[in-house]
Amino acid sequence: MPWPKRNGCATPFSLLFLWATYMSATRQAEDMVALEQLSSLQPSKASLVYFRRDTSPSAEMFLEQLEKSTEALRDYGISVLKVNCHSGKASSYCRDDSSEGKAYLFRGHTLLRELPTDALFSVDAIVANVLFALLFNEVKYVATVADLQKLEDSLKGHWDLVFAYVQAVGTAEHRALMEAAFVYDSLKFALTTEVMVLRSIRSGEPDVPSSKLFFCHCKVATDLDQPCRRTLMGQPLTTLNIHRFLKLMAEPLVAEATEDPEKVSTIHLQLGLPLIFILAHEETLEADKGTAEFVAWQLLGKAGVLFLSRSSTSLDVLLQFNVALKTPEEGVPVKYLVLKDVDEIIALVENGKQSKPTQEREEEEEEEEEEEEEGACVVCPAEIQDDEVVESVARDRKRELPLEHIQTLTEDSFAPALAKTNSMAVLFYASWEAVSLVVMQSYAEVADRLQGTPEITLARVNCWDWPDLCAQQNVTQFPTIKMYVEAERWLAYSGMWGVEEMLRFIELSRTSCPVKLTTAEEVEDYLRIKTSVSVLGLFDSSMSEAREAFVGAGRVLSGYVTTGIYHGEDAQILSYKYKAPLPALLLARPDARTVIHLSKFSVQDVVEVIRRALLETFPEITVGSLPRYFQLEKPLLLLFSDGALAESQEGEMRRLATEERREEFVPCWMNLKNTPAGRGILKAYFGSSLPPLPLLLWINLHSGGQVFAFPPDQSVSEANVLAWIKKLKSGQEVPSTVLSGDEWKPRLPAYDFLSMMEPSLPEFTIYSRGSAGSYQKEEEEGPFRGKASPGMAREDPTEDSVVSELEKEQPTGGDLRGTAPRLAAREKQAKRHAEL
Repeated sequence: MPWPKRNGCATPFSLLFLWATYMSATRQAEDMVALEQLSSLQPSKASLVYFRRDTSPSAEMFLEQLEKSTEALRDYGISVLKVNCHSGKASSYCRDDSSEGKAYLFRGHTLLRELPTDALFSVDAIVANVLFALLFNEVKYVATVADLQKLEDSLKGHWDLVFAYVQAVGTAEHRALMEAAFVYDSLKFALTTEVMVLRSIRSGEPDVPSSKLFFCHCKVATDLDQPCRRTLMGQPLTTLNIHRFLKLMAEPLVAEATEDPEKVSTIHLQLGLPLIFILAHEETLEADKGTAEFVAWQLLGKAGVLFLSRSSTSLDVLLQFNVALKTPEEGVPVKYLVLKDVDEIIALVENGKQSKPTQEREEEEEEEEEEEEEGACVVCPAEIQDDEVVESVARDRKRELPLEHIQTLTEDSFAPALAKTNSMAVLFYASWEAVSLVVMQSYAEVADRLQGTPEITLARVNCWDWPDLCAQQNVTQFPTIKMYVEAERWLAYSGMWGVEEMLRFIELSRTSCPVKLTTAEEVEDYLRIKTSVSVLGLFDSSMSEAREAFVGAGRVLSGYVTTGIYHGEDAQILSYKYKAPLPALLLARPDARTVIHLSKFSVQDVVEVIRRALLETFPEITVGSLPRYFQLEKPLLLLFSDGALAESQEGEMRRLATEERREEFVPCWMNLKNTPAGRGILKAYFGSSLPPLPLLLWINLHSGGQVFAFPPDQSVSEANVLAWIKKLKSGQEVPSTVLSGDEWKPRLPAYDFLSMMEPSLPEFTIYSRGSAGSYQKEEEEGPFRGKASPGMAREDPTEDSVVSELEKEQPTGGDLRGTAPRLAAREKQAKRHAEL
């Protein structure tokens, strides 16, 4: 009886039936038949015929094996006949001496193959050789590596190939392969007995290798230059194992789950294999699908891989879990894990190594931290962390940030996301870098404030996960915020990392500057805007050079100040009205207007004029505003106050802040209630005995470092202050303190992390297939950009060669970067560098 088929593949029940039939067979080969009976053979039926001429011991041994193979061949529709040459009319095969020691395979009356009985030494050899002869045109024999390559090339895009190495023809492994080839007509089969062919596709084989079977995925290789992936069957070559293996190969590479993992069941569980669920987030969907596919190729035949989007099911587990494991044992619950790369997933399946659940791991870490704190010294100067940013990150490392309003972008989703909106702010950061993590807190608050503004999108890119993307976007330091507006145009943010500053930049960036005004009425409306400082460039039609310089300056200052331009026929009328000789700039503040005559017509000169004009005449010094006034490199006439200034004091200070005097020094004040850091400044100047407030100081940071205190017995008036300044300039006043001329360095040397690391690779390193060439120079800079931060990317002349060697062994997509969007990777880092 033929082996039953279903859609070209044998069912498990048919296989069991075959083996039950084979093991319980009792029927023997047909008794000797007369020659006349050969004429009744069916035309389409195969028959193995043996013409018996003698009774030698070798013939008797062959007949014994032939009788045992009768049932096995009959299951494939092959009859076994023995012809007695000594009875009845003799056949030509009986009379021919060359037929001695041979069996003949017929299909109907047509001779297909002569089979030497020496090669039919066992049931396995008989079944294997007979099926091999019948499938001669379907099962190819591969003699060389070139033969295999040629065969694979011919199948690409059309067929998958089952390729096996067997130690010899006629073995049990050969029989198992031929039985599978007889059943699976949806696949192509090939075999070899050449060791060199095996070693060409699998290195490290011993001198006498065991039989191997490979599934060559040629159907998905549509390009001739694309090699066929090969999956090795890890079990011995038996009929049951081959059927089991091919059943797995017929399953989808990655299945998509739409329900709770506890309810999911696949053929893998039925065959005793585990299921791996890749838990995906909506914002990293494409990256997670790539991760799932990569893992599936690595575990093909060893485990099932399913892709589960959290948005498609109400999965009640913590967000940090990125992998779920379901084992075939009944009653064992699904395990949810936090794994950092695909190597851990592969080890989980191949070696049975499972990470402890996150909750257990965190509890252990907390216990260890408590033990360390109990045994630590009260004050350990050598372990003081003088970087307050790093300290704050370590302190708040368990704080969960509300990032639901910030879209996570990857290499695949970046361009489509930009195409969907005209205003997108993107934070480029590194998940291990302290400043990035602190800025992320402010960025999350900005996102919360902009929640009701659908026309503005906030997103983030982890450059540690996507270095190529950040290089393409000219990101050379972390963190960096860029505002993408109007297709390809972007603006780089270089201000303070406060919420209000970032929010103002994002909102101002939406306006394309300079705004083109076409009528005098539009100019009037523009100057009436009371929400922020706006700058108007006023030109007549002949001032093209000045006009172009202002347009360039407006683009540079986009995001920091709103600029407008008018160069129509009413320019002279407006010039006379506002008393602004052309070319002119009008700065409109909510409480005043300032007119500036332009005399230099380069972009940089206009930018510098606007920057200085934006400075307040009597500013309040804060942590955010100090850099702007510090860059002027002028002495500060700074009035410290414990609260708002008295009206009289403020009036006297403003009278000091004339335009001429502001060329010599910067009159300013500091409210210690708004800026508590000012108390630390005073303590550094005067120690523990602080003078009473308000306190007026002359601070010359850029020349000598002298700090002079205004006499407390005098009132702060314009005349008294000017007389005091004259005396201290002439050397008649003694400074209260002199600041050190040494560089401001950290109290302790930086940790040498390279010397602390073990020789092995850092576990969070991500290697890119692209070259490690230098980043392109940023084309557009913000108006207040200072020196590069310590996070500036630098080239290492030896890095390219090291990375190129590592890339040969590092699999593409070997990390769970999209699947595990953790900000600090604290599970390992906090443990490894506990000294921070």
